[in-house]
Parts: sequence; structure tokens; C-alpha cells
Amino acid sequence: MTRSAARPHNVPIKTDTEIEAMRAAGQAAASVLDMIGPHVEPGVTTEALDRLCHQYIVDELGATPAPLNYRGFPKSICTSVNQQVCHGIPGSRVLKKGDILNIDVTVIKDGFHGDTSRMFFAGEPSRVARRVSEVAYGALVRGIEACRPGARTGDIGHAVQSYAESHRCSVVREYCGHGIGRGFHEEPQILHYGRAGTGIELEPGMTFTIEPMINAGRRHVKVLGDRWTVVTKDHSLSAQWEHTILITTTGHEILTLPPDRGL
Repeated sequence: MTRSAARPHNVPIKTDTEIEAMRAAGQAAASVLDMIGPHVEPGVTTEALDRLCHQYIVDELGATPAPLNYRGFPKSICTSVNQQVCHGIPGSRVLKKGDILNIDVTVIKDGFHGDTSRMFFAGEPSRVARRVSEVAYGALVRGIEACRPGARTGDIGHAVQSYAESHRCSVVREYCGHGIGRGFHEEPQILHYGRAGTGIELEPGMTFTIEPMINAGRRHVKVLGDRWTVVTKDHSLSAQWEHTILITTTGHEILTLPPDRGL
């Protein structure tokens, strides 16, 4: 192992007790997306979706919505529609038939964070919309499959980028996955592009998110005037899926995957 690839001291390794807490937080976050899915339909506002998620997180889960007031973010979830890449702020926008929507949920349960997101369709999406969502999901799966002890963070990014670009989509480079645990954003950073065999070596007990943002057009993005919402510069559609991952002694565990479902 070269010095540059060794695990930095600021990359935490979770204890068995902490891993159990991370499992609980991850399952709590997944349950929010299960709950909200049936409510995503034409005519609903993103504000209404936020309100339902907030009530469920607080009243049903006894947890805290991590995005609320985080660095000034005003809502409990992120809702990113169509050409919005990430960090969309829920509001008065009414979903129309054919809209695609990423809902990003992070909950704090007993001091630990669970972070996950999914794509939803408001009615039947266009062919391009369905395709970019499917490619984003496939890219996430390839990134997860690269996770094992001894692999490196660059292997994840290479797997994501290779898959997305082979399907004529692009990978947003300005935003990345991240370590997670007691902190919302910890080390290491997980880039969704890069060279295999580079980066930090993965070790059992590491927990982090993989959350590739995939565009149907070019990869370039910009931030709107609200200082949060990120959109594609060319107005092409964008899609994102996210899971929280634990590196185990034999491979990986997806902490935000409901127990009755496979990838």
C-alpha cells in the first residue's frame, strides 16, 4: 500500500455497536421512501411531499430530518425534478404528468445518519426520462458491486463512470458520495468517476454513500439563485439513486436496502 492510498486518520472505522445503529438509521431512511412513493403523482406539490416526510420522520420514526436547517437548508427532504440534479428545495411546484423526481432522505436516529434517495415518476415518463433513471440506477449498482475490502475508492468511480458513459449518459463531477455515521458528511469522499486502482483502500467498518448523478446530456451543471438547487446547464434530464454502504470482511452490506428486497 502506498502512503497516498493508505486510510487517512480522519476516515472513521465503525465499531460493531455503531454498525448496528447505522443499520437502524438506514432502515428508517428507507422506510420514508417506501411511505412517500404512493403520494408522488401529478397534481401534488413538492411542499406536500416534504410535509408528509417530515411528519413521518418525527412522529412515526422518532427521528430527526437531517437536512432541515443544515447549513441553512430550509426543508426536511430534497426534491429534484426533471433537469434538477440535486438539492432541490420543496415548495409550491406542482408535479405534472411525466415529471421525474428524485427524493433524497437523510434521517438521524439515535445519533446516527441514514441517507438514501430514489427516483419516482409522476405518471408515465418519457422514453428519455425512463432511460436516464435506469442508467443512473445501473451505475449505482456497478459502484456498489465494486465495494469490498482491498478495493479502492477509484474502483467505485471507475465502475460508475464506465457504465454511465457506455450508455451515452454523463456523470456530474461537482458532487460526490461521502462517509457517514455520527456526522452527516464524513470522510472519505466517493467520486463517481476516476481510475481503477487509485484512491483510498476500503476497509471493513467504513460506511459511506454512493449517489451518482447522471445526466441524459452533458455533465455540466450550475447552481440556481436559491444557492441550493443544482440544474443541468443544457436543460437535459438528470437522475440519481443513493444507498449507504458498509464495507464488511467479505464484501459489502447495503444499509439502506429494505430487508425484503434485492438490488
